[in-house]
Amino acid sequence: MPCVTHDDAPLLADLMPWSVAPLRPGRTWPTAPDPGSLKARWEALLKAEGPDREALFEPTRARTPNSAVGQLPGCSTGTERLARAEGPCAEPVRVLAAPFDEQWLIPDHRLIDAARPELWRVADAEQVFAVESGDEHAPLLVTSLLPTLRTGRVRPLYRRPGGEEPNLAPGLTAHLADRLGASPAPVDVLSWILAAAAPGLTVPLTDDPGLWSAGVEIGRRMLWLMRRDGERPKLPGGRRPYVRAPLPARPLTLHFDQDEETLHVDEGRISPVPPEAWEYEVAGVRVLESWFTTRTAPGEPGTLAAIRPAGWPQAWTSELLELITVLALLAELRPQRAELKVTTAITATDLREAGVLPAPGASRRPASVLDHHEEGPEGQFVLI
Repeated sequence: MPCVTHDDAPLLADLMPWSVAPLRPGRTWPTAPDPGSLKARWEALLKAEGPDREALFEPTRARTPNSAVGQLPGCSTGTERLARAEGPCAEPVRVLAAPFDEQWLIPDHRLIDAARPELWRVADAEQVFAVESGDEHAPLLVTSLLPTLRTGRVRPLYRRPGGEEPNLAPGLTAHLADRLGASPAPVDVLSWILAAAAPGLTVPLTDDPGLWSAGVEIGRRMLWLMRRDGERPKLPGGRRPYVRAPLPARPLTLHFDQDEETLHVDEGRISPVPPEAWEYEVAGVRVLESWFTTRTAPGEPGTLAAIRPAGWPQAWTSELLELITVLALLAELRPQRAELKVTTAITATDLREAGVLPAPGASRRPASVLDHHEEGPEGQFVLI
């Protein structure tokens, strides 16, 4: 983490005032590492009737097959009560289901206890979601996908679709421009936050243009690696992981040989795998082990979660190789973050005196972004 040498650093909650509680799925089966399993689970649910359908659904106080809810913003699904639903499965969408674990979700409001529609309304190609991770060394994760992981609060970079209205305290970028001599873009502010955020989600701000540029450069690389959009990340030649022995059809165990820098997937082998990638943790959980367990742990017999691929899809091997690469490259940035000698030259007191803080109450609430009707329960239309 950066070396912070001054108190009174502003809080992330003040710099990015609008935040949303994490999604609360309520059941695991609408999320899976592959979309085919989700469609098969949906078909199995609809084949069941009455009490059998209710048991498969796994009802909670927030959702039962008789709950009346509208469509999720931007999604085309039925709005009749699930107890008598007959339509096809909604096309699964890609989500961030756990730290560095991209999976698929059935985007059906009837299946999710607390779906946070305000996040769906602003999710698009321009959006970046910052998610509190609960990790001391890397307190924030970022993603272009809708985050469904159950960690801390979610802070969209933009309050409106199309990259409009940054979710930054009003006047913050103008104040930074006065102190730095150049106006930073919203993504630059987020990049600095990624590089400089300290435990407790304080964000020391500098007025040193050189230090700011160095921090933004580190943060932009972190942003690129975590979003994984555009050009795919690669390790230098000779360090790139390859499959040395084919992975089995249904692997059960994962083991790392540190001396040989080899990841053993049963009798399958991947190498070289940097130890830093294997040891990469978020909030005390080893990322590679968690990712593997999600794809290999059997679901409880008789539940929809037990419907899984018959074997190990080739796509998962490609995803595993990329995940190893991403974790290794992120680990390389940790020493660079630690070397940032960040002093809180722009303090929370400074921001209060400049009228930037406290952020107005309206900036802590979602913007009104609807210019069209959304379908409510039983096909009724509502305008919010």
